[in-house]
Amino acid sequence: MTFLSLLAALLLEQLQALRQDNRAYLAFSRYAESLERQFNAGGYRHGVIAWALAVIPGVAVAVVVYQLLYALSPLLGWIWNVAVLYLTMGFRQFSHHYTDVQQALRENDLVVARDRLGRWRRESVSEFNGNEIARVSIEEGLLASHRHVFGTMVWFVVLGAGGAALYRTCAMLAEQWGARSDPESREFNRFAVRFFYWLDWAPARLTAGSFAVVGNFEDAIYCWRTQAQTWPGEAQGVILASGAGALGVRLGEPVHQYGTLLYRPELGAGDEADADLMQSAVGLIWRTLVLWMFLVFIVSIAYALG
Repeated sequence: MTFLSLLAALLLEQLQALRQDNRAYLAFSRYAESLERQFNAGGYRHGVIAWALAVIPGVAVAVVVYQLLYALSPLLGWIWNVAVLYLTMGFRQFSHHYTDVQQALRENDLVVARDRLGRWRRESVSEFNGNEIARVSIEEGLLASHRHVFGTMVWFVVLGAGGAALYRTCAMLAEQWGARSDPESREFNRFAVRFFYWLDWAPARLTAGSFAVVGNFEDAIYCWRTQAQTWPGEAQGVILASGAGALGVRLGEPVHQYGTLLYRPELGAGDEADADLMQSAVGLIWRTLVLWMFLVFIVSIAYALG
């Protein structure tokens, strides 16, 4: 049932994409913002309570509804799993941004490429040159594939629909609350950020390891071991270093932004990023998905026969 649920959700998403700004995500974002306004008094304990109110209800609904439906009919339980995965997982929640940037670069239209990337990142990239646009786009694509697909897959395989709901809601909270940098908010969001760090620890390394397996293995492992720790975010560094090595492309590196040359550590080795290597990154992600689906299929068959 796990394999069929994942396959059906991925196929459904290709037929009818659910955008990242869909109503369910916007409603949860507003709910999280409301909890932050009500509970953020600058205390760690308040952050824990707000996190629990944000995460536990959705996870409980995912688990309880599945159990009730499965008791009525395994088919109903399967349909519920597909629905939860459709809501929490999907390439096309971000791939349109990536494709738009890539197409603009192929047409040498840097104005449009900057505009599309800026909309995706929700920040100004008006000073980026073509190489910087391609570099940052590949980084965003690798990270988004993990956040929107592979991380959710891991926890769905482990905990079912509740695991998928847990990962997605925790990821959204860590991103939304973690963006605040004032002292009060740092204490308030500390639990949400730390919980997601541990929740994402194994999935991030599974994604990075899979990039190595389906790409240039030696370079991916070398970059992972020697470069990942230089990146500001640990999980992001692991994924990007391995992905860059697997692709044979240089990521990271300084970019022109806000009137200055913004320092960023170098990741990967090999060629400079361009539209062609953006396509290579798409291939890397799809090969990783095929690998994961194959492994889930084999495990499902072994479980059924055992």
